[in-house]
Amino acid sequence: MPVKPHRRAARPARRASLLSLLALATLVLAALAAGHALLWRWTGDRIETSFEAWARTRRATGWQVEHGPPQRGGWPFAATLRLPGFRLAGGGATLPGGMDWQAEALVLRVALPRLDRLVVEAHGRQRLRLAATEIPFAADRLEAALPLAAEVLPREADLRAERLRLRAGAGAGALEVERAQAHLETSTTAIEGEPAVLLAFAAEGITLPPRAAGGNPLPRRAESLAGELVLSGPVPLGRRDPVTRAEAWRDAGGTLELRSIALRWGPVGAEAQATLTLDEALQPMGAGTVRVSGVGPAIEALAAEGALTPRGAATARTVLALLARTPAEGGPSRVELPITLEDRTLSLGGRLQLARLPPLAWPSRPQGPPGEASPAERSRSRPP
Repeated sequence: MPVKPHRRAARPARRASLLSLLALATLVLAALAAGHALLWRWTGDRIETSFEAWARTRRATGWQVEHGPPQRGGWPFAATLRLPGFRLAGGGATLPGGMDWQAEALVLRVALPRLDRLVVEAHGRQRLRLAATEIPFAADRLEAALPLAAEVLPREADLRAERLRLRAGAGAGALEVERAQAHLETSTTAIEGEPAVLLAFAAEGITLPPRAAGGNPLPRRAESLAGELVLSGPVPLGRRDPVTRAEAWRDAGGTLELRSIALRWGPVGAEAQATLTLDEALQPMGAGTVRVSGVGPAIEALAAEGALTPRGAATARTVLALLARTPAEGGPSRVELPITLEDRTLSLGGRLQLARLPPLAWPSRPQGPPGEASPAERSRSRPP
């Protein structure tokens, strides 16, 4: 019968086809694996090149960038560069006293499919010094996401933290933040009235240290804090000393605008806006508005804790009744008052002095032409 020979001849043909498909699939997989390995190596090279360009720029402007031997990793789904014992110090030209940040390790990560996005993760215990203030801290998650471009410094970044713990000093309790995020944008070409630095932030679940909360009728945990700050330009560039840079920024119309600050803490809700600049003595000055709701429950809590005498509580209730207004859009009544900062004195309503701020210390100006006075000397020479 002719059928049987036909079937026997078809079986070797099928086997040959299967073997060909298997060989082709193997070649495709091998090509994909090789391409993936090349992509992983290229991405790692790009991360390291961008970091080295950033470090060179920082060192050229007087910063210290230190770390242990770089370690590559992350394969197969990401390319990472781990920098153990990372330290970034300097900034005396822009921040009086400078800063010093240290972390157990800094990890730079690029993951598929976002090859244009660099994630910077800080691991382990960390320490931040701003001028003479030292702040040890740690977090379950602390990272920044920014554009990745070789030889180009990023102009924006998104920051995120989870369970951030900060300790203000030896023996002091820790301030804990459950979640926090921020968005930062910078511009070196801003002119008067344009944002040179924009910072928007939000934090949830803020728990005060026991010592800070002791004797406070409000709960230790504040629900949320959010705000938006804008530093208007132009920001002077170059290696001029901080005093000269600050004077140039002030004289060019530079301002720090607190577009919004909102706090929700137990029964109290507070909002504020303000615009600040520098006076002739390079001290902060400005004006704004503060709105507070939930003052009534706060007064009752203060009275219950003994922080207000019965007479003081009665006076506070009377003043509250005179000043409180119900918003047109509805909701709880609130108090709205102007705030001013002048000659380092923070005042509420133009009459009530809330605090006397310590002077903002500036480093000594480098030796200039004879007869040139520093801002502090000019301030002392002004008539009372």
